[in-house]
Amino acid sequence: MELVVVNTNNERLGVMDLRDEVFGGRVNAELIWESVVRANAAARRGTHATKNRALVSGSGKKPWRQKGTGRARVGEIRTPLWRKGGTVFGPQPRSYEFRLPKKVERGALRAALAQKVKEGAVVVVDELVASEIKTKTAAEMLKRLGATRKTLLVDVTPDANLARSLRNIPDVAFLQARRLSARDVMTAARVIVTPHALEKLQEALGNS
Repeated sequence: MELVVVNTNNERLGVMDLRDEVFGGRVNAELIWESVVRANAAARRGTHATKNRALVSGSGKKPWRQKGTGRARVGEIRTPLWRKGGTVFGPQPRSYEFRLPKKVERGALRAALAQKVKEGAVVVVDELVASEIKTKTAAEMLKRLGATRKTLLVDVTPDANLARSLRNIPDVAFLQARRLSARDVMTAARVIVTPHALEKLQEALGNS
C-alpha cells in the first residue's frame, strides 16, 4: 500500500510506502470506540456540584420542640425533606478520567489511521511550514489540499509560524505525532501529515 506525496500546492512529488502491519489489517472498531470513550471522559470538566444538608445555607437550630405542637417532628431547616433544603446524593465534583492499556491505545490509533487511509482522507504533504504568520495564506493552503471541513495536521514538531496562522481557523488542529490519539483522527474529515511524522507513527505502531 502506498500514498501519494504532494507539496502545499497539491502537486505530486512521489509516493510513500505504507507498512502492511499498520495499514493492511482489519480495522478494529471496538478498540477505536474504547479509546474515543476514554478521551471523551478525560475531556469532561466534572465541575458539577450540589449542596447537601451540610453545605446549604441556614441554621442548624431545631425549628420547634419535638412534642406538643401537633406538627411533624423536624431537626433543622436544612433537611432534604424541606423546600430549599439540602440535596440527597447529588452530583459532586469528580474526575471521569480512566486509563486504558498502552497496547489498546496503540491498536486504536492504528485502526483509526487505517480507516482514514481506506476512506482516502489522508494527505501526505512534504512539509508543513510557513514563512510568516498569516491566517489567509494558511487557509488558502488548506483549500488547495482539499480540507473543507474539520482538519487535522500532524508533524513531528509543528512549525510555530504555521501553528499560529492556523489558530484562528475553526475546526483545524495541528498536533505532534507523539500526542496523536484515535479520537483526534476519527473526528477529522481530512488528515494532513508529513512523511517524517507518518514514518514515526509507523515505527511506533508497527511494534505493538
